[in-house]
Amino acid sequence: EMLGLEMASKTAFVLVAGGLGERLGFNGIKLALPVESVTGRCFLEYYINFILELQKRAGKIENKCVQLPLVIMTSQDTDQPTKELLKNANNFGMSEAQINIVVQDKVPALGDSSARFVTKENDRFVLITKPHGHGDVHHLLHRSKIAEKLLNDGFKYLLFFQDTNALVLNSILPALGVSERKGYIMNSICVPRVAKEAAGAIVALSKENNSSLICNVEYNQLDSLLRATVSPEGDVNDPQTGYSPYPGNTNNIVFELSSYVKIIDGADKGVVPEFVNPKYKDKSRTVFTKPTRLECMMQDFPLLVAKEMPEMADKIGFTSFEKWLSFSPVKNSLEAGRRASESGVPPNTASSAEADFYRQSVKKLQAFSKLKVKGDPTRHEFGGVDFEFGPKLILSPNFALTCQDIKKKISGKIKISSTSTALISGEN
Repeated sequence: EMLGLEMASKTAFVLVAGGLGERLGFNGIKLALPVESVTGRCFLEYYINFILELQKRAGKIENKCVQLPLVIMTSQDTDQPTKELLKNANNFGMSEAQINIVVQDKVPALGDSSARFVTKENDRFVLITKPHGHGDVHHLLHRSKIAEKLLNDGFKYLLFFQDTNALVLNSILPALGVSERKGYIMNSICVPRVAKEAAGAIVALSKENNSSLICNVEYNQLDSLLRATVSPEGDVNDPQTGYSPYPGNTNNIVFELSSYVKIIDGADKGVVPEFVNPKYKDKSRTVFTKPTRLECMMQDFPLLVAKEMPEMADKIGFTSFEKWLSFSPVKNSLEAGRRASESGVPPNTASSAEADFYRQSVKKLQAFSKLKVKGDPTRHEFGGVDFEFGPKLILSPNFALTCQDIKKKISGKIKISSTSTALISGEN
């Protein structure tokens, strides 16, 4: 973590934010969702608060003024609302010069296995289009020359993170430190994953010539891949750990910038391989039940590495963190969260993510101080999702950016009731 802090002044941030909150029951962009209900801070505000505090700390280390750039990838659906959110809040204190926004395009939808384009029912001269996926971010950083400019400005790392996972901020500095120590050109932030869990997994694909590539394999392909290669049982939990040997990919990634620029400037210009995942109308598997999208994923970047810089493939790695510390996204509606919870996997709703946000603050204080919680957590049921609430504890970035901050600033025995609410903010 402390090595990562030393690298902070050389790090730029890329926020992937092309999603709306409609399927969550929220009428707006996901970045405008509140992280927690005590202060009502939205995700974008919380992320910018963290970056500003990190830049302040980096400036003290470097003994100079430091500005850490933030690149936001929006979609045609989220671009204007994102700009309005920033404008109405004066960029949450961030300088206008620090923020770059790139907009991804939509692509024509496909109607069948022959890849026929589909037109609107009321106008046969207008194509139905759909989002292309967050893999567009690499080409956009090439096309806009932003990545090249950041490299020329002296930045060494590029950190990609998602729009509604506040806990990822706990893993940013340690992941940067691991990248620096290991010399990784790509370092995926991961969490333990239960076998068959609907999350992409990080695996090492090996060839007969002993070369290998660490990359993401989607959950709907992993089990069959394992059965056909190294594990007749497929994706099963290790009896000692209770987790799959293949950690879950959170789609938060640290890139070493010089190699990243070389790769996206290569023949493919940062365009990662595309795929379709349609639902078929009948057993002929030729016609789709509805127009499907051609999509791409930013975590498939290792495929570009293998093509453009194969000699650096062994410098792709991952860093795994406990899930309570680094991963609790808001991605499901209450109904989808209820179904997930019934299946024994995290619901990943706004309410469960908020409970997890408070819980990680409590667990960090318990790990690095003598905090004791009086009373048991209270159980709540909301929309069919059952979860626990303990103390509503918030450690603002300007109070505790690192574990060392907690050790330094909090001493002695501390007691807090399970029903308390506490916001700790400010340098001292």
